[in-house]
Amino acid sequence: MSIQITGHTTNQSSILTPEAVEFLATLHRQFDGRRRALLTARVVRQVRVEAGELPDFLSDTASIRSSAWTVAPIPSDILDRRVEITGPCDRKMVINALNSGANVFMADLEDANSPTWENQVEGQRNLSDAVAGTISFSSPEGKSYQLNQNRAVLFVRPRGWHLNEKHFLVDDEQISGSLFDFGLYFFHNGRAGSHPNHATGRYFYLPKLESHLEARLWNDVFCFAQDALGVPRSSIRATVLIETIFASFEMHEILWELREHSAGLNCGRWDYIFSFIKKLGGLGERFVLPDRAQVTMDRDFLHAYVQLLIQTCHKREIHAMGGMAAQIPIKNDPEANEKALGKVRADKLREVTAGHDGTWVAHPGLVAIAREVFDEHMKSPNQIAVKREDVHVTPSDLLRVHKGSITEAGVRLNADVGIRYLQAWLMGNGCVPIHNLMEDAATAEICRAQLWQWIRQAERLDDGRSLTAEFAIGLMREEYYKIVGALTPGQAVQRRFAEAADLFERMMIEAKFSDFLTLEAYRRID
Repeated sequence: MSIQITGHTTNQSSILTPEAVEFLATLHRQFDGRRRALLTARVVRQVRVEAGELPDFLSDTASIRSSAWTVAPIPSDILDRRVEITGPCDRKMVINALNSGANVFMADLEDANSPTWENQVEGQRNLSDAVAGTISFSSPEGKSYQLNQNRAVLFVRPRGWHLNEKHFLVDDEQISGSLFDFGLYFFHNGRAGSHPNHATGRYFYLPKLESHLEARLWNDVFCFAQDALGVPRSSIRATVLIETIFASFEMHEILWELREHSAGLNCGRWDYIFSFIKKLGGLGERFVLPDRAQVTMDRDFLHAYVQLLIQTCHKREIHAMGGMAAQIPIKNDPEANEKALGKVRADKLREVTAGHDGTWVAHPGLVAIAREVFDEHMKSPNQIAVKREDVHVTPSDLLRVHKGSITEAGVRLNADVGIRYLQAWLMGNGCVPIHNLMEDAATAEICRAQLWQWIRQAERLDDGRSLTAEFAIGLMREEYYKIVGALTPGQAVQRRFAEAADLFERMMIEAKFSDFLTLEAYRRID
């Protein structure tokens, strides 16, 4: 029985205390076997899909969907979540997000974060300082940052069940990234009793779940951790991101499993598109999606998913959170900036009129716009009283594919954005402004998945040309040379552009689709 830490960064000892390390090891020994079994169950389920068994509502949990029950009452400090801001856990970001005027800041240790050892450990230190109210930052230019009196309520998103933390080994096994992130944060802050704005609970977002059994595992982790630290049950509340196609068929069941600890569900739209392609993309022409820009939230499978999520949450008396506005303010171009802000307003209007109880933004400059729209159309703290009993979503609705075209411009944009994001991720940055959008790992996954699907299905572009692997590689390499053309050869190598392009190309044309680009990329960082 041993514990080995192979990473090293400044201030590590203040976070990885002997007691915290032992707590993490206990979580691993208690739950990692179940986690691994559930990951195997994902593979088995995918094999069934590839054999023609499409996702459907579960017959053995029909009574959960049809019976009358609700989750635990909502804590007072998160009754109103109309605007939430998300971002990584670097020190300046944490302060700015908590001061942004949003109701909630979701501190992201997952998709908006490149999981270098330094990012994970320093992120934990920043969160602990934020909980204590002592966090501050001085920029190289001499500007000082500190917390305001009125702050957003803090939620934390740990990594998904599929990711390990390779720098922390328990009995010669890598610990789950989920347990590492959750365990460290909860150990240092779960007993603190005072979060920003004197929050009453310990709040989390849970990513990438594929079944209610994975939610059950989280619930058991919560119960165990609370008991171990002497914290009352239901002190933890968690919002689950519905960002996989399988999870959309089990929303009632996920809320049921977490009902003591539930803070609702969220439309994780970008990962949901990625999951749709990943799980169904090899089944033929029926499930081929057009250019990403044509896959919009007001149509087809995405519209059905939104309607069902709102109805499900409100039936169970809990929040149905909207998705991310990826736009960011555009400096020095008023016309382009107003166009971008117009898209944000339209997106938030769609969400609030559909019945969402809140929404996400990625930039502090968008908080006021999102709040303005929700304030106008949502006069109460939330819309849970709007039950949406008019909604009737079928399995075929959740699988209805957007119709549209595949263009050379769409291929080039996927290649360009995928390379740019992956390069930044390899360099330790998981939240990247690209073409006036704030992108995270889901972006690169959609880009890679779409190209893989189009090549696999030998799709034709709107001009009639067939998108062969050779053709796609040629277009991708042209985009790569455009990117590095503005750099010196030394800069291109130092910044790992060639490595990013090589990895993206390889995974774009592989015969069997790899579950996550980040699993392969993680082997290349640190």
